[in-house]
Amino acid sequence: MEEKRKGISKIGLVALVVSSSIGSGVFGITSDLAGSAAPGPAIIAWVIVGIGILALVLSLNNLGEKRPDLDGGIFGYAEAAFGKLGGFISGWGYWLSAWLGNVAFATMLMSALGEFIPVFKGGQNVPSILLASVFIWSLTFLVNNGIESASFINTIVTICKLVPLFLFLVMGIVAFKAGVFTADFWGNAVDNLGNAGNSATGLWDQIKGCLMVMMWVFVGIEGASVLANRAEKRSDAQKASIIGLLVLLFIYILASLLPYGVMTQAELAEISQPAMGNILRYIVGGWGAAVINIGLIISIIGCWLSWTMLPAETTLLMARDGMLPKSWGKLNSKKAPSYSLFVTAGLTNVFLLTFLVTDYAYQFAYSLCTAAILICYLLVGLYQMIYSRQQGDTKQLLIGVLATAFQIVGIMLAGFTYVLMCSIAYIPGFYFYMKACQEKGYAISGKEKMIMGCIAAAAVVSIVMIATGMITV
Repeated sequence: MEEKRKGISKIGLVALVVSSSIGSGVFGITSDLAGSAAPGPAIIAWVIVGIGILALVLSLNNLGEKRPDLDGGIFGYAEAAFGKLGGFISGWGYWLSAWLGNVAFATMLMSALGEFIPVFKGGQNVPSILLASVFIWSLTFLVNNGIESASFINTIVTICKLVPLFLFLVMGIVAFKAGVFTADFWGNAVDNLGNAGNSATGLWDQIKGCLMVMMWVFVGIEGASVLANRAEKRSDAQKASIIGLLVLLFIYILASLLPYGVMTQAELAEISQPAMGNILRYIVGGWGAAVINIGLIISIIGCWLSWTMLPAETTLLMARDGMLPKSWGKLNSKKAPSYSLFVTAGLTNVFLLTFLVTDYAYQFAYSLCTAAILICYLLVGLYQMIYSRQQGDTKQLLIGVLATAFQIVGIMLAGFTYVLMCSIAYIPGFYFYMKACQEKGYAISGKEKMIMGCIAAAAVVSIVMIATGMITV
């Protein structure tokens, strides 16, 4: 019988999984989906994404149980499978994903504030950049001074996420009209959505258009894999991660599909962010939008605090394992990695300038964030396959194959352009990696040099494509 110890209960673990995954994405998902797909293709896309994310969670559960010695985060699995450079590629991608996600938070937060302060309307102007910069540096200094989110803050943030979501779902069910939902179920009218940037009418084209949007709302699901060590029973952590995933799917699917029965696809595609607030405004009036936006503002600030700590923690572990120079892991008197925090904050601040050069800053930021983390997830799936084959575990091997195939499909069909752009950010990363190897006396192999060369070549191709307009931002 498994020994019970002092720790987090199963219910507590489920709450942590749900809270860590729900950020800003669910508040804007309907508009983004409607720009790509009608209800029918969106439902099929949810089935595909649900199976793929389930395979990833099962892989993380399996590796967490059988390889508890790999405590370097998900990049520890990449290092075990592909060596130090593999670990660096995964860890650097995870770090990129974390702070790019904060750019998406900034965009959505400014849009929500625009509901109350018109100067921030739309969230993509100079006042929005200035206020977002204040948030970036304020949260950075808080974390640098050793301030961590206490349990009561997490509780408040979770309530602020779930209460407006519950209100939206209830109102959406009440206002739902089956005739509106089925009027253009397979997307025959998608030709009229020119302003949404999508003129594809094929079923598969619509499904493909949903993938990146849907994957974005699951960024953070990997956090469940580290909860096992804090559980009353290790088996509780594994069960909780599955239950948490099912709860998230329930919330996300209803929140994204119910509006198709309230407004037409064309109307949803045109609606501004945060879409959930504006949809509720359509249903019940201005007070509904205000409730959603207040909840969203508090939710994002809470998430932003956590995701300010996350990239710093990632680089701290990478520096400990010799993948980044020691300076990235150096702690101040408050035991916070100052160098990593300030570098991350600076890059996030610079990236806010994209608000001024693209009409789709939120989509651009979350697409890059998702593309970066897809690399990490892919390496997890590959190690699940490698390790399960070594152990002769056919069931887990098949799960690994499914998880890997899903990530490859996601990269090739939905995020290849964004993955290509992410390669640019690996160029400075390789400088730090080589410096760390020098500090540790680690000789970079010819194979590693070849891999770095290929990624650098991809970065050059990406820069040329951006300069010539083949890739637009």
